[in-house]
Amino acid sequence: MQRRFILKFAAALSAVSLFVGVAHADEAIKVGVTGGPHAQIMEVVKQVAAKNGLKITIVEFSDYVQPNAALAAGDLDANSYQHAPYLDAQVKDRGYKLIKLADTVTFPMGIYSKKIKSLAELKPGARIAVPNDPTNGGRALLLLQKQGLLKLRADAGLKATPLDVVDNPKKLKIVELDAAQIPRSLGDVDAAAINTNFAMEAGLKPKSDAIAIEDPKGPYSNIIAIRAADKDKPWVAKLLAAYHSAEVKQYIESKYAGAVIAAW
Repeated sequence: MQRRFILKFAAALSAVSLFVGVAHADEAIKVGVTGGPHAQIMEVVKQVAAKNGLKITIVEFSDYVQPNAALAAGDLDANSYQHAPYLDAQVKDRGYKLIKLADTVTFPMGIYSKKIKSLAELKPGARIAVPNDPTNGGRALLLLQKQGLLKLRADAGLKATPLDVVDNPKKLKIVELDAAQIPRSLGDVDAAAINTNFAMEAGLKPKSDAIAIEDPKGPYSNIIAIRAADKDKPWVAKLLAAYHSAEVKQYIESKYAGAVIAAW
């Protein structure tokens, strides 16, 4: 009788231990980010989330392609580095079962130069670097159009490419480069459209160094992305609550002085 009781107790203890182990695993996640503000903000999110029992391991990437590939493969639980149009394009092109969880911050794209102080100084045939991915490349072209440097087809939309340019008075040469590489190539071109996170990582200050900058009220708010299958998991709500906390918003406002803007 005593032996039977001991065996039942051991089995029950084992089951409880297994349950606790699973619960603990569910409260520990990996979040992918790119360097600079996304990584810095996630460090604050990590501290806030820890107070609510969610442990975040931050995995930093140096490009825009790998974080979604890693998330889709299950190597990450979430990522925070891209805007919604980019995610939509990746889902369509690669078949990822990824979804937007929530808005995070906006990084207005800027045009920078080491050779000129204003866009009016651009000479005919000047070389302008833009990101080579469809959504950020289109974003850069729309910014150039907004500045009156070129004109795109009316139906080009957010994924405009150099092939959509229908008017280019100064015969500007559009040089497509990887978004992360553009700051290092700034001296090789006359001007460049650079995503703010990469600009800041390179020591550029959007408010003072950009010779033109995007209107922050647009479709390019950055987001947290997760796998569609995970949307109802308990950690998702905790991650969202931590990111949209007063502590994180205060950090963004004080740290970036308007170069990065909370989008919630």
